[in-house]
Amino acid sequence: MLFDSSVRRELWRSFIGTLVVLLTVVLTMLLIRILSQATRGAFAPADLSLVLSYTLIGQLPIMVALALFVAVVTVLSRLWRDSEMVVWQVSGASQFTFIKPLLKMAWPAIALVALCTLVARPWAQNQTEVLKQRYEQRSDMARVAPGQFQTSADGKRVFFIDSHSDGQQTARNVFMVMTDKGQESVVTAREGLLQQDQGLRYLVLAQGERTQTDLTTGEKTLSHFATARIAVGEAPNVALKVPEPRSMSTLTLLAIPTRQAQAELTWRLGLIWATFNMVLAGLSLAAGNARRNSSWNLVYALLVFVVYFNLLSLSQAWVSQGKLPWIPGLLLIHGGLTVGALLMIWWRNGAVLPGRHVSRRALVVTRAEGV
Repeated sequence: MLFDSSVRRELWRSFIGTLVVLLTVVLTMLLIRILSQATRGAFAPADLSLVLSYTLIGQLPIMVALALFVAVVTVLSRLWRDSEMVVWQVSGASQFTFIKPLLKMAWPAIALVALCTLVARPWAQNQTEVLKQRYEQRSDMARVAPGQFQTSADGKRVFFIDSHSDGQQTARNVFMVMTDKGQESVVTAREGLLQQDQGLRYLVLAQGERTQTDLTTGEKTLSHFATARIAVGEAPNVALKVPEPRSMSTLTLLAIPTRQAQAELTWRLGLIWATFNMVLAGLSLAAGNARRNSSWNLVYALLVFVVYFNLLSLSQAWVSQGKLPWIPGLLLIHGGLTVGALLMIWWRNGAVLPGRHVSRRALVVTRAEGV
């Protein structure tokens, strides 16, 4: 009882501390990346917090798996370094004895990874795509914030408006620069409204003027207009877009016998299995020597994590390309690591068996003499 509670308590402390640090670092990196996407017009700036939350949900399973792995390796390495592992071994605890308290501590984290991977992450990805598609359906005028220059989706037009009216459908004091086929046009108007007609989008301007410059000859033409209609591109037909496999639910992927769906299933199920393997791998890699202050086991553990998760992504690509069936791929990569970790634990456990038996007999003799 004391063995289980002490090990689990220290593991939880290390796990929570590591997860908080990872969340802080990843949140900062995601914020910088999402801000860059917002400035390029990928989604509305008002949806920044939502996109950040959805993206963080998608990254949460990997962070939980990494935090769990780091917690197991650091805690068990400290037990070896401070000779506490020797005390537990003298008390009769083998390497396999640690599997039970480790799994008791790790099962909530594994359940969280499974919930996020199978349910929350696809939902968050789908919500992100909905936000982006909704933003694409909005007019260029609605995308422009008053007082800021904004480039259109095709990069051929630059907009500037003084204010919105009519629920962001009509813009006031419009300034627009268009470049196309060697011609540069500078258009100013009192009002602008985007309309759709027969699959095309038109910008209807009122009370303005247009200065057109031939970039080859430098010739300029000035014209005034009461109303003008300018074609600005095709109307977006977002409804025809096929959703990506990573935004589909797990049940939908199981019902679709395509390589892309099976590749996504390989990644999702593989990540859950990988979280379980991180516990066994951490136990097999954590070792130390009180007489030698070395951290090579931590380096090996980090190398195993990087290689393993690269193989997880690589297996997804192999399944998507048809080079590997998805179920044998899961068994080969993740089942292989499970067997390898158990063999490593068995080897380490056998390496200390003779000394452990001698120490236990010596402990019994010492206790008898004390009596």
